[in-house]
Parts: sequence; structure tokens; C-alpha cells
Amino acid sequence: MRVDDRWYRAQQSAQRGEQAYHDLRERYDDFTERERTQRVSRGHFETLVDRIDATGAPFGAHTLVYRPDGDLLLVRHTGVDLWVLPGGGVESHESYREAAERELREEAGVDATYDGLAILTRLTIESGDYRTTGVLPVFEATTDQSPVPDDPDEEISAARWFTDLPRDTRDRDTLVQWRNRRLRA
Repeated sequence: MRVDDRWYRAQQSAQRGEQAYHDLRERYDDFTERERTQRVSRGHFETLVDRIDATGAPFGAHTLVYRPDGDLLLVRHTGVDLWVLPGGGVESHESYREAAERELREEAGVDATYDGLAILTRLTIESGDYRTTGVLPVFEATTDQSPVPDDPDEEISAARWFTDLPRDTRDRDTLVQWRNRRLRA
């Protein structure tokens, strides 16, 4: 992306991200909304602009998988060295939910019954004076299956059920709040 094009491309992708945000808000109800800003390098910004322009979601779609007892399923992502929700990129022929389901099968080796959208995050991505907006949809689903990762990208080193989330869990506080709200319902 040339410097002259960066502002235009960022604005164009932001429109795609906003459309995705409004589409998800209209389609689903009873979910937690979040806003987050992330500063990235110029090269990473350009990659995320391309992803948002293509799908609206710079980091794909994810699934918050739980068992009736409240345990949550997490996968160990080697690239960030954290426990995370299973999920990843959206392919051009997929809906967000289809991408979340495919990623769950690949990263944790389980199928689940989907209940809807759990968390919708509106992401603002910044690099220098440039910014764009995308979404991070997190669906909720239940299963009692034992996880067995079969990740073709080899990014996932483990998948486990957790009663108490490890300290090195990405977005730990948000997941704990969601679980507490879910168990009270």
C-alpha cells in the first residue's frame, strides 16, 4: 500500500467494518458489547486493513465454548504464548459463524451446539495518524466433547477445559464476567 493510498484504504475498510458491526447487531441480541483500540506497526496495519476490507473482521471469528458446569474451553496459541478462545480467519465463502465453527473443529477438535453471539467487539486499529475499524465476533456454544487439537496451521499446542482460567488467558476478565453472567441466567 502506498502512503498516498493508506488514508483512503483505511477509510474504505472502516466502512466495511462498520457495516459488519451493524449487521451483527441487527442479527443477534443479548450479547456483550466491547470497544477496544489496538496500535500496530505500519506493516501490520496494512495487513489488517486488507482483512477488514475483505471480511470486516481483522482477527476472524471465535467461539466461547462452555460446558453446563461453567467450564470454558481454551486453546494454547504458540504465536502469542497465551490461552485463547478457539478461532481465526474468515474465508471469503464463509459467514462469521461458519468460520468460528471451522476454527473450533480445527483448533480443539470438537463440534458444538451454537447459542448465538456472546461478545461483539468493535476494534479500532491505529498506526501513526491512520486508523480503521473492524469487528471481532465471539459466538457462544456448548459441548461435552474432549478437545483434541488438529490445527493445520500448527499454531495450537494444547486445548483444555478450565474451571479457573489461567492468569495468561487473553481477555481473562471479560471471559470471567461472561461466565459469571451466564451461570446466573
